[in-house]
Amino acid sequence: MPESVDPRSNAGSRPVSQGAATPAVRYVIETRVSRFTVRAFATGMLSAFGHSPTIAIRDFTGEAQFSPDNLEAASLRVTVKAASLRVTDDVSDKDRREIEREMQEGALEGAKYPEIVYDSSRVSLESPANGQYAIALHGNLTLHGVTNAVKIPARVAVTGDMLRAYGEFSLRQSDYNIKLVSAMGGGLKVKDEVKFSFDIAARKQE
Repeated sequence: MPESVDPRSNAGSRPVSQGAATPAVRYVIETRVSRFTVRAFATGMLSAFGHSPTIAIRDFTGEAQFSPDNLEAASLRVTVKAASLRVTDDVSDKDRREIEREMQEGALEGAKYPEIVYDSSRVSLESPANGQYAIALHGNLTLHGVTNAVKIPARVAVTGDMLRAYGEFSLRQSDYNIKLVSAMGGGLKVKDEVKFSFDIAARKQE
């Protein structure tokens, strides 16, 4: 009869440690050299003219615990200020103000829900290669007063004291009871799905 195997020892999903596990290293996000954006997809009359807003997340903080051979101790927490979202497209100031007002007051209700938080305490390793790691973050996203489990794929590289993570993921606004933005007299509406892109740099803390 074959020996039973603990599924948690599968080397394809996480590395097998030899001896004592390496303590996870603490990293703090450096916002000024990081990029975090949201892409909404337009529908309605103006969608044919490329009016699909790209929104920059200007104010976010966070920290990670990471060591590739001790993923049991890995974690990530990111906090976004809802009021910091800004349209970056080349549109008129009037249109930009209208889209941002609809987003802040109508969709995100930033005065009522000022923070967006992603909290992950479980990371799985998909594949390591040449100092880079394909990982999946498993955590909870709290947005607009609603918390849902969200899995985020990312590529991670560690060089000296710096950790870099980049990738993208999609969400449905309806999963968070968010009213879809409508602006420009109803000529611009956004679809339910939005796509997030991130390129995050974090520095090791002693």
